[in-house]
Amino acid sequence: MSLIQDKQLAEISINDLLIPSEKVAHVQLNNPLEHALLVLVKSGYSAVPVLDASYKLVGIIGKTVILNQILGLENFEIEKLSSMKVKEVLNRDIPTLTRENSLLDGLNAVIDHPFICLVDKEGYFDGILTRRAILKEIKKNIYVNSYKKH
Repeated sequence: MSLIQDKQLAEISINDLLIPSEKVAHVQLNNPLEHALLVLVKSGYSAVPVLDASYKLVGIIGKTVILNQILGLENFEIEKLSSMKVKEVLNRDIPTLTRENSLLDGLNAVIDHPFICLVDKEGYFDGILTRRAILKEIKKNIYVNSYKKH
């Protein structure tokens, strides 16, 4: 039985689809860009959350931002990877949600982002909600409803 069958779409909590913080690749503010790029390449993600020393969410960093930082006029300036820090180039202007938000809140947020970071009331990183998780849940609902009609 689909989760959407049991609840109205708007009543489904993001908590039901959350990938918890313990399972999410991340980097910290003072990590060198070299470390961040390694995490991104090894994880296969295009971007990851950036946390401070107390695990509060500060922003996200992606491969494109890092590569733009080391792109010189004629070649990549690889040496910049070890001298520059994540805190110098991360994106701080990101949307966030909490576990209490609905699936519809999440759906609106992931229209422009592949994932949304979740935080608690104090700003501690709680996990992520991915576009993939939302689409899979909606797909389940579509199949269940089309099956009911036949």
